[in-house]
Amino acid sequence: MPAVLLTKRLEFSTSHRYIRPEWDEPKNRAVFGLCYNPPAHGHNYMIEVTVLGEVDPKTGMVVNLFDLKRILLNVLEEFDHKNLNLDMPYFNDRIPTSENLARVLWAKLDTQKDIGTLHAIRLYEDEDLYAEVTAAAGLDVASVTRRYSFTALLDSNQGCEWDCFVTVHGTIDPVTGMVTDIGALDRLVQDKVVRVFDRQDLRRIFDAESVTGGQLAERIWISLVSGLSSGRLANVHIVQSRDLTFDYAG
Repeated sequence: MPAVLLTKRLEFSTSHRYIRPEWDEPKNRAVFGLCYNPPAHGHNYMIEVTVLGEVDPKTGMVVNLFDLKRILLNVLEEFDHKNLNLDMPYFNDRIPTSENLARVLWAKLDTQKDIGTLHAIRLYEDEDLYAEVTAAAGLDVASVTRRYSFTALLDSNQGCEWDCFVTVHGTIDPVTGMVTDIGALDRLVQDKVVRVFDRQDLRRIFDAESVTGGQLAERIWISLVSGLSSGRLANVHIVQSRDLTFDYAG
């Protein structure tokens, strides 16, 4: 019987600050931006844990959902409403970025054999930013996805509110704890995407009678792929409406 993926989602709250104590303030601010600001800032995290397994012929389940939720809650209780820098020894020698937090949670959940085989952990810092670690890539590597929004016309009668999800994949930097500089990514996307397309007629930009979301995703990829400060562009996901999305991955 083929394996099946099962994903469970839960919320927890915690706070953190990005800081290298051995760096002076100008360097910390240059690298971490607002995330450096003392004393800390909080997030209502959303974690999605995906497990892999075969469906039990007796129960019809990959894993007992009650057991999965109980184990996840027990693990997350240790982190809930804590200051990751001050209260969690896991971050004595590493910055509590979303990438590093996802790795720590993976290590703790991977010992819980009752939940099956861990396949992926996706950790939402907020609705516009999440990090993901997977069994296939290994725990030294992660993907970070950031959402950007703009308005653009498809034709004279149809304006769309576009959501653009940019995914960067790469090794987690052992010093910064990040796959890529999010501030630099924000500036790149604002310059190459939002300022170019926002409140514009896509037909004029593309010099075409009609434009598809797929063409827009490809153009955004081309605009961004050579400009990243670190990591590699892995995917551009365009949401035209709740019923229509496009992906481009080079």
